[in-house]
Amino acid sequence: QVQLVESGGGLVQAGGSLRLSCTASGRTFSTYVMGWFRQAPGKDREFVATIDWSGGRTYYANSVKGRFTISRDNAKNTVYLQMNSLKPEDTAVYYCAASRGAATSPNEYDYWGQGTQVTVSS
Repeated sequence: QVQLVESGGGLVQAGGSLRLSCTASGRTFSTYVMGWFRQAPGKDREFVATIDWSGGRTYYANSVKGRFTISRDNAKNTVYLQMNSLKPEDTAVYYCAASRGAATSPNEYDYWGQGTQVTVSS
């Protein structure tokens, strides 16, 4: 069982930056692929980024590539999402999730955090 808690969301102007954190309980964090997803009002949950267990491989949605960076610190049981050059269309609730294998579909993730709101004003 893995419990995930996100933090770092907030209100920021367009062009600004935020860093989200997701801290996991348990001693098996380093064995999970971690992902970030987001969900805007009235829309489906969408993939943002994923990182493998070692941190050596990352993959991004086209909409955030070059602006967002996912990273992890297994010693701290934490995964991060650095978000730069934010746009109003990035406004959503952001969720971190854990999976046993590489995946971009929410259905492939076993554990989810409660989400953190990111609002980008124009």
